Amino acid sequence: MIFIGIDLAWSSRNYSGGAVIRDNHLLAYTGTLGDDRALIAFITAHLDEEAGAVVAVDAPLRVPNSTGARLCDRLLSADWRAYDAGALPANRRLLTDRGRNEQVATTNGPIRGEALVAQRGERFGFVETAPLPQRGPARYICEIFPHPAHVSLFHLEKTLKYKAKPGRTPAMRAAEFTRYQQLLATLAEATPSLLGTDSLLAQDVSALRGQALKAYEDTLDAVTCAYTGYYLWYHGPAKTCVYGSVAEGHILTPPLPTAHRLHRG
Repeated sequence: MIFIGIDLAWSSRNYSGGAVIRDNHLLAYTGTLGDDRALIAFITAHLDEEAGAVVAVDAPLRVPNSTGARLCDRLLSADWRAYDAGALPANRRLLTDRGRNEQVATTNGPIRGEALVAQRGERFGFVETAPLPQRGPARYICEIFPHPAHVSLFHLEKTLKYKAKPGRTPAMRAAEFTRYQQLLATLAEATPSLLGTDSLLAQDVSALRGQALKAYEDTLDAVTCAYTGYYLWYHGPAKTCVYGSVAEGHILTPPLPTAHRLHRG
């Protein structure tokens, strides 16, 4: 099986991240995937004709609502907000290129995630699936979200604070990026394991600025996407939280922390 993670920018004007895992090793990664052609080329280059695959995407793959938030966004946020891991509201007005970049919004433009699903399905037989069947042999595409994955996989009390937000200084973000690197390195001992990350994780984040830092951020998030897809495929539905549905939009995460599950019960 091949596991491809895509940290998909909502607009094709921005760069996306990509990462590929096979045989427990990180084989390829980038934070500078540009337009849709570059994105499709990256995925296609890492598929084998006969091999099964999981493409795990951090971006909405199905958006039926013109405004507001999808049901899966609301359900996920109710569970994960206590960990600062709630989802941004996704709707067609926000996700179309014009809606995000011009004064006049439209709800009729293309949604990148929806186009990705359609293209992969038509050309390579990918099926949008929630949850992933345990160690299924086919080709699946699913929507995931890195922040809940970090909390669950790394047993965190709150999300990592590496993203650019008001009040976060470069030094604070660099420290959180270092934590991120250290936590990804622990996946070498996880089940399933992830090897081959040494070169990527050796980067001195304090030396990065501007677009170079954003590209590194997107790369790490793409690795999280690929590994989360691998984890959910490996363990199957028993270790998967499914929010929403394929028909109306879905998000998959690893299990809620035990204390939260007990509280919900």
